Amino acid sequence: MAAKQRVLFLCTGNSARSQMAEGLLRHFAGDRFEVFSAGTRPAGLNPNAATAMAELGISIVGSRSKSVDEFAGQRFDYVFTVCDNAKESCPIFPGGGKRLHESFIDPAAAPADQQLGVFRRVRDQIAERLRKFVSEEPE
Repeated sequence: MAAKQRVLFLCTGNSARSQMAEGLLRHFAGDRFEVFSAGTRPAGLNPNAATAMAELGISIVGSRSKSVDEFAGQRFDYVFTVCDNAKESCPIFPGGGKRLHESFIDPAAAPADQQLGVFRRVRDQIAERLRKFVSEEPE
């Protein structure tokens, strides 16, 4: 059996989009990928991200925001930025393999009374993108 491919999701705060992406890819294809997430400025897990993921039966409650610096010098097959700020802040990631980018809106920037709905929409957009990624990558 081949070694799992390593994937790192990067965002600014590692509080929502990258955390949801990590949980989703682990859920969809954890048998094929070793999955991590980090931020350029870690800000703590957003509770709405955990709530939106729990609705799918995926728990990210024990996750913590990590700095991209924690992964310095590590090798990744894929480095996937999920916001434009992370893409601009980390144009080259040492040890990074193929670069992928998809900018998802920051759900935490939505008005408080609309946030959970925006988190759900962004979660679903990320899930759609990762299903495509999983189906395109050889096993």
